[in-house]
Amino acid sequence: MTDAPAPAVATHVADGVRHITFDRPAKLNALTAAELVEVTRLVTDPGPGVRALVFTGSGDRAFSAGMHVDSFAGFDPAAARALIGKVRDFVGAVRTSPLPTMAVVNGYCLGAAFELALACDLRVSVDTAGYGLPEVKVGIPSVVDAALLQEHVGLAWAKEIILTGDLYEAATMDRLGMLNRVVPRDRLEETATELLGKVTRHTPTVLASQKRLFETWQNTALRVGIEASVEEFARVFEAEETRDQVERHRASLR
Repeated sequence: MTDAPAPAVATHVADGVRHITFDRPAKLNALTAAELVEVTRLVTDPGPGVRALVFTGSGDRAFSAGMHVDSFAGFDPAAARALIGKVRDFVGAVRTSPLPTMAVVNGYCLGAAFELALACDLRVSVDTAGYGLPEVKVGIPSVVDAALLQEHVGLAWAKEIILTGDLYEAATMDRLGMLNRVVPRDRLEETATELLGKVTRHTPTVLASQKRLFETWQNTALRVGIEASVEEFARVFEAEETRDQVERHRASLR
């Protein structure tokens, strides 16, 4: 029996941001179970002093083409459930992270990688990127955080994108409301850094609180979400940095 391949993920921390790069460019940065496990680990334990997470792909062709097609070979229901559970844990860790998350999409963004982009708080895309959920063409459904697509683009477009399995240009996804920024390749890194900087200037306490509220608002009725907001507002004042920030803001207005 051959050993499973090592996860093809490169990572480093710069200026308080953990950069996570899918690093299999010869295969359009396609993901295996090893990558799912490794990135889930990095997201749940990003390291001391890390204030944000940024995902991108190696090279200039792909963010990621999603799960490597060999991942599904010879599956029975139990094996399928085990793998999709890893996808669920991977994108779920990103969606519920207390840290701001950003997908810097530098090329093809397909399947599970598209779900990752949907799970991120922010999406900055090169204008030549292509987006799609081609699972139906393989004979499997789009699942997990593909459920978020209709919140971004509306139900009619979500059904078209998922049921056709077609590739859509960045300009189309931008027009539908999924992307925060679409820029030429030579401005991708600069634009991503600028946008992320506008977020990470805020306190970790308030960012984690706001992230919890987004998750609550997406999963509960309006009244429940409003009540949760009241509790979150009170909860942030447990942190000294909240009181300090309020005083700094008050002083700046004098």
